Amino acid sequence: MTVATTHGAARIPDDKQRAVADLAQRLGKMSTAVLTDHRGLSVAELEELRRSLRSSGIDYVVVKNTLARRASTEAGIPQLSSSLVGPTALAIGYDELSAPARILVEYARGHRRPEMVKGGIAEGQVLSAEEVRQLADLPSREVLMSQLLGVIEAPVAQLVQLLQSPVQGLVGLLDAKAEKAA
Repeated sequence: MTVATTHGAARIPDDKQRAVADLAQRLGKMSTAVLTDHRGLSVAELEELRRSLRSSGIDYVVVKNTLARRASTEAGIPQLSSSLVGPTALAIGYDELSAPARILVEYARGHRRPEMVKGGIAEGQVLSAEEVRQLADLPSREVLMSQLLGVIEAPVAQLVQLLQSPVQGLVGLLDAKAEKAA
């Protein structure tokens, strides 16, 4: 069964409408999406990649560009359409911004497929393949948080040490006076 779209546009079968709606929903919730060219991957390699992405909460979806264009427009990110050229799969991340890029870039390096990453989108900004590689080099959120905590903690520790120095000096002076008097 097909559903007619408004304004005399082409008729789209129900299954494709559902696929567009599902992808639009995923894109609407994402923090990052990385576009890949999955050509040349064996079924086993593709499953290995999907497993590693899934373990980090990332969806990997092979898409038809026309349906992905419709979904990106529905999700409010029409700028993604310009990147949908050739065979495409999307790695859609919802939490950590750099996780999809990091996993895919590591996979591409390990399998000697530097052309695998085609581009992406992060927080509404379209990214080139090189920008995705730069995003992949960012530390994880946990590492960044611990680095920030270290930066914040260092001055506080120095202040505490500075405030304790006069008190320790005074205690040492009083101890010396007490020993001398005794």
